[in-house]
Amino acid sequence: MSTLPKTRYAKSSGINIAYQVIGEAPPDLVYVPGWLSNVEMMWENPRLARFLRRLASFSRLIVFDKRGTGLSDRVAELPTLEQRMDDVRAVMDAAGSARAALFGHSEGACMCILFAATYPERTAALITYGAFAKRLRSEDYPWAQTLEECGRRHRVPGMARRVLPPKRLTEGGGGLPTHEQLHGRPGGLAERARPDARAPGCGRSRRAG
Repeated sequence: MSTLPKTRYAKSSGINIAYQVIGEAPPDLVYVPGWLSNVEMMWENPRLARFLRRLASFSRLIVFDKRGTGLSDRVAELPTLEQRMDDVRAVMDAAGSARAALFGHSEGACMCILFAATYPERTAALITYGAFAKRLRSEDYPWAQTLEECGRRHRVPGMARRVLPPKRLTEGGGGLPTHEQLHGRPGGLAERARPDARAPGCGRSRRAG
């Protein structure tokens, strides 16, 4: 891909959601990422760019940054799963997609599952990778972490040091973007590491009724 896809914005409950459309062949395929994304920086990661180009070779691929990440608007509070799921609908509407296959990984998989259950008429297929049924422990789901365990695990500096070489945190290294770049704003990691910061992906979903 010689030029970057054009970044557009969809409005979802007053929040601007950055998205891109790549490819022209049917069917429409919405890719919902996990914790962090940046629809422009991801093309600088050779492996991720190759993966996305492959998806776009047989579909009209729609990618976006969830609210609060990447090029999408920042949010003052941790959004609910329902709010994040509705961003999928807003992006599909803006991209002129009446029905699409949904491909979500990690946290994005939960959004896709909820979207498919809420809008079955707009869901052509559901693909999940690295999905989980629930992130917080409860009486009927004792296999997950408690909120406290989840919060300790996702304190960004400690977690990042465990899974990334030091240069990836500040210099990128290996031609890959840094976490700061993927987050889309300098200082984003520091804000996530505040003692009172909520761990991403661990928010409770509102229940109907």
